[in-house]
Amino acid sequence: MSLKGKSVVITSGPTREHLDPVRFMTNASSGRMGAALASAALRAGAHVTVVAGPGAPVPAGARAVPVVTALEMRRSTLAASRRADVVIAAAAVGDWRFASPSRRKVKRSARSLTVRLVPNPDIVADVARRRRGGRPFVVGFALETHDWLAHAAAKLRRKRLDLVVANEASALGGESTRVALVDADGALVLAPMSKARAAGAVIRRVSEALDARR
Repeated sequence: MSLKGKSVVITSGPTREHLDPVRFMTNASSGRMGAALASAALRAGAHVTVVAGPGAPVPAGARAVPVVTALEMRRSTLAASRRADVVIAAAAVGDWRFASPSRRKVKRSARSLTVRLVPNPDIVADVARRRRGGRPFVVGFALETHDWLAHAAAKLRRKRLDLVVANEASALGGESTRVALVDADGALVLAPMSKARAAGAVIRRVSEALDARR
């Protein structure tokens, strides 16, 4: 397994969408999988950039690009992907953001509060849409509560990705995970394992796919 000299961009961790200066909407992602992927890519000889959401760890040797919101993550990921050989979208990007965040703290004394949400951009689909000549190789993640292989296969086709890593929502934020690697040839379901081992399997599959393209 080798990615020597390759440029790998990994999105990692959660995003935050602020309601006001002190309150925000987020999710339970720890960023551990993103960090494990970055470590595995570094061991394989790659130059690694991690676009890291709040609290997402970044291993030594990787370039960290800290972001907070989904729009910030999109902007940084698209910029880094222009020169990337591989983009792995492991971040748990929030699907929605507040349409009109308040510049001041919203007081609880208000009798009721109505907020409007608007959809965030689909970062991995944007990366895949903008690539040229099959580069970069784009990997997406599909966190599912049911029918995980079917949903991952649909995501692969709909977003025109090269590989989708499907994983079960029950593993979110934990030390271990259960994943399946889904590409145009089908699905490989792996036994439950540590995130470090799962990340190694993902990087190995990416390396094999890049070798097959030569």
